[in-house]
Amino acid sequence: MAPPASANGSSVKDFYQDEKNLMKLCDFLRSGDGPAVREAIEMDKRVYYIKGEKLVNFLVEPKKGTKWPKDLPRFKSRPEAIAVCKDLCSRHFMHRSEKVAKGELEVSRVRDFDESAYFTWIYEGNKKFSHLMTTMLIIGFLCCTCFPIWPNFLKVFVWYMSVSMLIFIFFLITFRALIFLFVWIIGYEFWILPNLFDEQLGFFASFVPLYTLDKTKEGQLMYRIGVFVAFFSFCYWAVTQPSEFDGFVKGQGDFIKDLYAGTLLSDMSQKDKENIDKPKMPSLEDLLKKLDSEDEEEKELSEEEAVDSLLDNLVEDEDEIIGDEE
Repeated sequence: MAPPASANGSSVKDFYQDEKNLMKLCDFLRSGDGPAVREAIEMDKRVYYIKGEKLVNFLVEPKKGTKWPKDLPRFKSRPEAIAVCKDLCSRHFMHRSEKVAKGELEVSRVRDFDESAYFTWIYEGNKKFSHLMTTMLIIGFLCCTCFPIWPNFLKVFVWYMSVSMLIFIFFLITFRALIFLFVWIIGYEFWILPNLFDEQLGFFASFVPLYTLDKTKEGQLMYRIGVFVAFFSFCYWAVTQPSEFDGFVKGQGDFIKDLYAGTLLSDMSQKDKENIDKPKMPSLEDLLKKLDSEDEEEKELSEEEAVDSLLDNLVEDEDEIIGDEE
């Protein structure tokens, strides 16, 4: 299927004169298949910028493996690409910027497009997905704050999901580490999902690539031999001391069972957790105990008053005797 511009016999520049078509091009440029951009701070806001020359190069000759949209015509020459870039600036899809420091930009007074200059994206693309995620975040926050009034089956479901996710992450980390250790001992570095915990990558990018395999650096032979001896010494101990190791395995199994059953806490704490939604009203037994304790306090108080009164009487009698003697 030929691009729309070729089918109509019109030029690429005429096709992108339509603002809707220009927005489609911007959506493609801002997507993961678009040219690489850098992050910076401009007017106290995080922005993405690109050099004009790289943008033109990408439009004329995209990087290898780029899936160019079928409904957008390709650029045949640099003048066509530069003309469209000028339209992007004039229609405020991007603006020209100047570097003032490392990672800092400021808006340039010059508005014209130049391949040697830097340009900051103003166009943020379709915001439907962003609005949807914001709505889901608000709904999730409200659901979390209303957790005490959730029905019991939902609380149990969330508990099982949380415990399952925790156990899955633990075993995934352990599995990755063991596989890396086995392969590292023989002289290679093998990582499953090497970018899984990279905070600078997005969610989907964290799962790419699936694995990496590289030869270890020189000078690690003694370390590999040491780890080999230590690891297989542990394996030998686990085999020759089955009672201790079996106890360790059994303890881990009991821990997971208690974790799912929610019995890691004391019975009193478990009872309070189950009755968190019930109003806390004192029982008849509690009321009687409270009354008995109050009576005992009154008795103790009356006894103290009697002792104080007796002491006062003795003091007064002693004063009277001393007065009579005088």
